[in-house]
Amino acid sequence: MISSLQPLHPMWVMGKPYYDLKSYYLNNFSGRVYKVQIDAGFTCPNRDGSRGTGGCCYCDGRGSQLRQQGALPSVTEQLERGKKLYKRLRKATKFVAYFQTFTNTYGEIEHLRKLYEEALEVEDVVGLSIGTRPDTMSPEIVTMLDEFSRDYDVWIEYGLQSMHPESLEKIARGHTLEEFLTAVELLSASSIKLCVHAIIGLPWESREMVWQTADFIARLPVDGVKIHSLLLLDGTPLYEEYKEKPFSLLSRAEYVARVAGFLERLPPEVVVQRLTAEGYRDIFIAPDWARNKLQVLQHLERYQKEHNSYQGKQI
Repeated sequence: MISSLQPLHPMWVMGKPYYDLKSYYLNNFSGRVYKVQIDAGFTCPNRDGSRGTGGCCYCDGRGSQLRQQGALPSVTEQLERGKKLYKRLRKATKFVAYFQTFTNTYGEIEHLRKLYEEALEVEDVVGLSIGTRPDTMSPEIVTMLDEFSRDYDVWIEYGLQSMHPESLEKIARGHTLEEFLTAVELLSASSIKLCVHAIIGLPWESREMVWQTADFIARLPVDGVKIHSLLLLDGTPLYEEYKEKPFSLLSRAEYVARVAGFLERLPPEVVVQRLTAEGYRDIFIAPDWARNKLQVLQHLERYQKEHNSYQGKQI
């Protein structure tokens, strides 16, 4: 708990100074809910030539560890493996099928429907979370997912990363801010929940630019956010650029301060699904402090307590 001066929102049942994902699941489901990651074999328009071939500058392009091991198991098999793991380790009773790897709405509508329906037919699966890009959404996909949302908890996750057009160009996102806004508008009349991803640590972005992205997201009909720390990973264009001309990376203290300020600008009902990033250990380069996710969260908790900082404080 942080300072007693800070009134916790009634939805923040885990006692954190923000609306964390565990609180959201406790508010909406009985029992423990965990997301099971799925690699359904998708690619990305920023890699296959539709929008680009190199991908975003920070992405190594390998996909999931499961993909690196050979032929992918079916969606059902992946879910059953994940269920078994989380039942044993976390005493989970309900699960969300998290289509995570690359762009999970990038395909023909019937192929997408088949994959999503297969996931929802697995016992104790209560929802979908679909990671994708705003430039691969369509009214037909929204209509299909809206149908699922009548009976299941359905989330779409859009990678925005920054509201600054110059940043989108520098990281080679392959889509524009206008396309992102169009994709948000597509969801506006549906029951689908929207989670937006943002990166903190782009070397050319000031603290104020990061908070401008937070303010921008706060004005939109957004239900959740994921905040990622910028990582240098071997095999990425960003790391190649770094080797040629090194640039400064955020310290842990500065990262924590920016995250806290970001949360202060978000409405209290927005679900905070992630607060830092983790990269594959075998290709992780920097920043060294980001290797330990738990320590980052502990430093954030300490910062928020010391500064009486909490989600929505500046609204």
